Amino acid sequence: MNEILEALVKYAAILAFMLGVVAPVMVWVERRGMALIQDRRGPNRVGPFGLLQPLADAFKFIFKEEIIPAQADKVLYLAAPALALVPALTTFTVVPFGPTFNYAGKEIKLVVIDSDIGALMFLALAGLGVYSLICAGYGSYNKYSLLGSLRASAQLISYELSMGFAILAILVSTASFNLLDVIDYQNSMWNIVYQPLGFLVFLVTAFAETNRVPFDLPESESELVAGFNTEYGAMKFALFFMGEYVNMTTLSLLLAVLYLGGWQLYPGWTPPEGIVGAIIGVLITLAKVIFMMWLFVWVRFTLPRFRYDQLMKLGWKVLLPLSITNLVIVTILVNKGIL
Repeated sequence: MNEILEALVKYAAILAFMLGVVAPVMVWVERRGMALIQDRRGPNRVGPFGLLQPLADAFKFIFKEEIIPAQADKVLYLAAPALALVPALTTFTVVPFGPTFNYAGKEIKLVVIDSDIGALMFLALAGLGVYSLICAGYGSYNKYSLLGSLRASAQLISYELSMGFAILAILVSTASFNLLDVIDYQNSMWNIVYQPLGFLVFLVTAFAETNRVPFDLPESESELVAGFNTEYGAMKFALFFMGEYVNMTTLSLLLAVLYLGGWQLYPGWTPPEGIVGAIIGVLITLAKVIFMMWLFVWVRFTLPRFRYDQLMKLGWKVLLPLSITNLVIVTILVNKGIL
């Protein structure tokens, strides 16, 4: 019972941070970052430096009129936003966000679910997100929404393969599916040094998995109005929006764990004992996540959108061969005792 209560407290804390801090702050950062990159002001009316703009947007979504298309499949239409947010709010449960510490004679691990198959659980939970896009496209009874959902399903399935091979290469070198063991393995050197090709593949597929520019073909405004989002407004649209930011945060956290040593300040660094060391470790992890989140923003307003044929060609003809090549090289090096 104590273990269940401990897991619930950890989950509630992360959930509150994700929805109460990450999503609102990232809305502001993305708009101000876009303005900075494009040499303009951005939101600057609501609150100092526009900091209260996300709060104004939240009130707008809450009080906006709810409209359901007359011929929509109401069950699928209403289920889609929830299906977008629920997988996003479960994937981070298996990713550690801080070092283990002792408190009152009890060992506390800063991960909601410490599982020996944590990496597999992450991939399984992350794969559920595609169902929300399919339900949104089919349930909306809109041709643009349907085309967007078809694009999304093909895109996510294509890029999940490459991401899976990149993660598998890490697991082969670590000889464990537990993400805590992956961090411990990087005490001598981070995986970004051992596997730079795998890092590059994972980084690109992370953009594709979150439907971010230049991979936002499922909702490309120039062709599909808004894709699977076309018929959604008010809080239903906000749920899709929050799901996207939570997915971005989770993938940034996973990338920090797999390739950047998690809470390690540098390879071989050990945090101080007790709560102070745990807090320092969490802050270091948070700094790495913040950097990756800014990279999402930077790329969005720097690179143009791909054509759909280019997107599929990149996934199947470039990233998939590269990820398989990386896996083969890592496997050989592990067998030779080099890794």
